[in-house]
Amino acid sequence: MDDDLEAIRAQRMAQLRRQNPGALGATPGAGEADQNQQNAQERQKQEEEMRHSILAQVLDQSARARLNTIALAKPEKARMVESIVIQMATRGQLGGKLSEEQFKQILSRVSEQTHQETTVKFDRRRNNIDDEDF
Repeated sequence: MDDDLEAIRAQRMAQLRRQNPGALGATPGAGEADQNQQNAQERQKQEEEMRHSILAQVLDQSARARLNTIALAKPEKARMVESIVIQMATRGQLGGKLSEEQFKQILSRVSEQTHQETTVKFDRRRNNIDDEDF
């Protein structure tokens, strides 16, 4: 009876090791690193869920759609605007749900602050090509 139980137990342990190699202590310290990574992922997921829930409470449907459109084109700008809106909400600066027009005003302020002028200069002297050169 004990031999059968030991065989079943060994078979089950081998099966678990094949499914998840680092989980059963195959390498010392690997389980701890996996656990830390898992905890970090869970914290990040919780923060994302909290951000989304706050934004859902603060933005009306059209403003939320505009934010999602911006996130597709410029994710870093959308993340910055999300942070600003969340800060305003936590400080109590918002009187209710933001309409699309109010959201546009916030976007224009952010664009003014982060606007970087790009200029293109041509050095025509260096690239001077005449018909006589041919």
